[in-house]
Amino acid sequence: MRPIVRHAVSSLVLSSLLLMPPVAAAGTPKLPGSSAVKSYRQLQWEDLIPKGWSPQKRLREMNPGMINDSDSAAKKAMRDAWDSAPTVKALNGQTVRLPGYVVPLEEANGELSEFLLVPYFGACIHSPPPPANQIVHVLAAKPVKGLRAMDVVWASGTLHTQRQDSYMGVSGYRLSVDAVEPYVPFRQ
Repeated sequence: MRPIVRHAVSSLVLSSLLLMPPVAAAGTPKLPGSSAVKSYRQLQWEDLIPKGWSPQKRLREMNPGMINDSDSAAKKAMRDAWDSAPTVKALNGQTVRLPGYVVPLEEANGELSEFLLVPYFGACIHSPPPPANQIVHVLAAKPVKGLRAMDVVWASGTLHTQRQDSYMGVSGYRLSVDAVEPYVPFRQ
């Protein structure tokens, strides 16, 4: 396997291994400033990937024997494939809860109004962005205080299948967030 193919496959394997740990129970967090409880469908990152879609498919379509680390056309083809990764249309408009790592986008006075939610530590910051269907653009009507890059949180709200380009990566989903809470893994 040539170096660029090996790097792309290694990035994919690394991202798969670093996904958030599975969480067994769905929760119903309270909305900030409200006594009402809203029911959220708890998602895991693999739920955001359409059945049958494989990021490795693009690699198999290329001629791996002809690709090397300096092949900018191959790098661009892979990035384009990941940036256009398909979403699960049935999730559009669903009220969901998803764990992930915070990648700040819009911050003012220690408050975030926009951030990306990603499945593994370092995504978009210390490593190339994952496929678009593994990046959620989070919009907060009321800015969230106290979040830093790579904090692990639960984000709850209404999910939309909407592609958005940012300086940190292309997201395939947008979440209009109701609540952002520290991540606490399920314990029996």
